[in-house]
Amino acid sequence: MNWKRAAGVVCVCLGLAAFAVVTRKDLRAAEAVEENSKPFFPVAVWYSGGKARAPMLEQVNAESARLWKEDLQKIKGLGFNTVRTWVEWNVGEPREAEYHLENLDLLLRLADEVGLRVIVQVYVDSAPEWVGAKYPEGRYAAQDGQAIPSQAAPGFCFDNATVRKAVLGFFQEVARHAEKNASFYGWDLWSEPAALNWARVGYKSEPMFCYCPASMDRFREWLKKKYGTLEKLNAAWHRTFTDWKQVEPPRYGTILTYTDFMDWRVYYGYKLAEDLKMRKDAVKSIDPVHVATSHAPNPSPLVRTLADPYDPTDDFLMKDSVDYFGTSFYPKLTAVEHNWTLNRRALAMDLTASITGGRGFYVGELQSGFGVHGTTIGSEVTSSDLEMWTWGMVSRGARAINYYAFYPMNAGYESGGYGMIQLDGTLTERSRRTGETAKNIAANADLLLHAKPKQAEAAIVFSPLVPLLGGYGEENSRNAMHKALAGYHRMFFERNLAVEVLSSRELAGEDLQKYKLIVLPYPLMMTKDEAAALKTYVKNGGHLFVEARPGWVNEDGHAEAAVPGFGWTEMCGLRESSIDPAKEVAVRWSDAEFTGMSFAEHFTVLDEKARVLAKFSDGTPAAVEHGHGKGSVLVLGTFAGQENETKPVRMHPLGGILAKWAGLTEPELKAPELVELREMESRVGKFVFFFNHGDKDAEVEFAEELERSAANVREIVTGDNTKSEGKRFAVKAKVPAQAVRIYRIDY
Repeated sequence: MNWKRAAGVVCVCLGLAAFAVVTRKDLRAAEAVEENSKPFFPVAVWYSGGKARAPMLEQVNAESARLWKEDLQKIKGLGFNTVRTWVEWNVGEPREAEYHLENLDLLLRLADEVGLRVIVQVYVDSAPEWVGAKYPEGRYAAQDGQAIPSQAAPGFCFDNATVRKAVLGFFQEVARHAEKNASFYGWDLWSEPAALNWARVGYKSEPMFCYCPASMDRFREWLKKKYGTLEKLNAAWHRTFTDWKQVEPPRYGTILTYTDFMDWRVYYGYKLAEDLKMRKDAVKSIDPVHVATSHAPNPSPLVRTLADPYDPTDDFLMKDSVDYFGTSFYPKLTAVEHNWTLNRRALAMDLTASITGGRGFYVGELQSGFGVHGTTIGSEVTSSDLEMWTWGMVSRGARAINYYAFYPMNAGYESGGYGMIQLDGTLTERSRRTGETAKNIAANADLLLHAKPKQAEAAIVFSPLVPLLGGYGEENSRNAMHKALAGYHRMFFERNLAVEVLSSRELAGEDLQKYKLIVLPYPLMMTKDEAAALKTYVKNGGHLFVEARPGWVNEDGHAEAAVPGFGWTEMCGLRESSIDPAKEVAVRWSDAEFTGMSFAEHFTVLDEKARVLAKFSDGTPAAVEHGHGKGSVLVLGTFAGQENETKPVRMHPLGGILAKWAGLTEPELKAPELVELREMESRVGKFVFFFNHGDKDAEVEFAEELERSAANVREIVTGDNTKSEGKRFAVKAKVPAQAVRIYRIDY
């Protein structure tokens, strides 16, 4: 035999085989791209097969296929087009490299048969025992360095290279199983990301994470990139390190600089975002086609801070690590007294939309039944609740809704809670009504997926750094920034004036001139980039409203030489002369009166062109306006936003004052005060939403000019068609109590 020729034939055959394999893989990818390019808006219920609560899984038996298929048929029959299932590392890989993904495989096959899509939630926060046995150095550690034993949760530290390899290996194995199924739609790679998930280490006083050797090494590498040299780090931290190995995260606070604490917490926000990206990259290496998502427990500006020992995430950073980021939404989580108010619900929705920058978001968990925590039982979740919450999210740009859960929890301290149906399988009225909502979303997905919320004319700046003010041992609330944001959001929301929320750390990359008004609440700590971007905004014609003591300290926690800091005295036309601490501060603004809190800041006016617009009760200036370039800045010497969240004032006068000052466009709307207006726009059409949050039917009149003449106008809840003349859209409608009416306008 001619061995060279034979070898050539073998090579050609192997080449053709390889080409065939690549071609089949490319074909699957092309088919997935084509399928995902069709208008499809996932509306899912959480369901893993059987009645096991997440993240646990029911053991597959001879009856599973029949029973699960019946459930899936019931889900589809209600009107949902997707199920959200889950896999858990603890069960999925009980021994190293021994994978048990039978539940996932069966559910995907059954979904194929029934005609449902599947989103897969991957849980690695409950880890198998072999990981700790093989990698004992991978355990979490608090400040004292003592290893935290895992009780399935919280698992092991992702900073440890061997643990990280094992975690990402599990993600990749799950991807190999999921990506070949026609029913598979996408991923959620981290449910409610945190430094430590599903555990509270109560036997330690004020624990913070993580202080294991690998975590400290990773922190050092970040510091090297930030400071470059040990000498610069020493200068910033007021230390005398002679070797990078000596550098460790702070374990407690001192009277000296707290820049070390600032660096530690800021780093951790970036670290968690990087951790999420590594999960995405691992899955995308196997499955580059399907959408990768993640969702937070709530939008971080709502309540969470970088100082939180368990959850120091900044959602503005997290959003860039996946295709779609999003949130959980539990307005009636547990005790009745903690139910979210209307303003709180609207704030959470608006924050989620703002964080993701207009590209859309996924609602990873939307509460679908009453909450339970031990013996605490929450308020009933009604059909109207689910309709209003769902469309509220959709109107702000949601690209998927996932209801938690189909069955109530069957185990743990949440037993009996959060289900859309009864645990015995009995359907509820809210499951039927919500299924109809799902059908309506699907029927309008063609326009919904191309529409975005109407551009807001006003924005509020949220600083994730301000809560770090004071360092490790800050004695006052770290949530003053959050309350200030909420107080100003309330002022605009109750006037049906759309507002966006911007991160202070992203202003340099934003087109700020699209906003007529920017509000800078509780601005005690600022960065150079933030100060420069806002100064340019004013110079180019913007209206900037600033609360007291702007730029008091910089991002390192060091005081500025003058307040306002960062050279803003010239822009503002004033400087701080003194402050008077007070629980409440009265402000008189022309014919309006309201109160601020914490203190009254007194000014020395530096430019005679500056105008005093409001005064404190002692007659000294409380608010001063000053022109700069083509724009204007207005400084208020107290904290009105935080006060308005602490002690809400209906139709707070400052909201109207700011709207008039900046020339915000008021909607041509006549309706009771509890009617909320939302709009979504695209090149080919738009939606107009009327939410009646009141307990009585509401008569609504609304009119506006359209970009193009309307070819068709239809109210999609009732199905009624409406006449439209040219570019003028005008409607008179009765909106039932606790209901929504949605007008679809096609050009």
